[in-house]
Amino acid sequence: MTEQTKPIINDEHEKRWYVVNTYAGHENRVKDNLQKRVDSMGIQDCLFRIVVAEEPEIEIKNGKQIEKMHNLFPGYVFVEMIMTDDAWYVVRNTPGVTGFIGSSGGGAKPFPVSPDEIESILRRMGQSDKKIVVDFAVGDQVRILSGPFSGMEGKVSSMNDQSQVANILTVLFGRETPTDINYNDLQKVKD
Repeated sequence: MTEQTKPIINDEHEKRWYVVNTYAGHENRVKDNLQKRVDSMGIQDCLFRIVVAEEPEIEIKNGKQIEKMHNLFPGYVFVEMIMTDDAWYVVRNTPGVTGFIGSSGGGAKPFPVSPDEIESILRRMGQSDKKIVVDFAVGDQVRILSGPFSGMEGKVSSMNDQSQVANILTVLFGRETPTDINYNDLQKVKD
């Protein structure tokens, strides 16, 4: 390829997800501080979504069920942004932020989170708008591709298209055990 025919890759102006490190327990405060700075500094065209990865958790206290939010990644906030010098400066210098994950320091900008990883996190929180098309259905035999049950096979007993999670019956210690697995972590076993 000659210099003129090489495609120009300039992803500095692309919207990507980054992981911001915070003090543990300060994730929501950092999220609020970042949102205020976006509004006050007029960088809405560079900073888009700020997400603390939480999901509801049921806790039983004094015999009563209490729903509270459980932080999936303590000490981290996910930020969708265009990595301009201004946006990078604003996020780094927000109170409670200790840095970006994937930055080697010395003024080096961080690496973005892979689209598959962030999609998995957003889907778990119910914030994903991408739907996975699968080739299996209830009753089919599937192989689990990742996680603690990686390599095991089981039968699909139910599917939730909203959360994109299937309930898989696997044989564990000689007993049939139901396990919830994300669609993208399953593969239909060919007959």
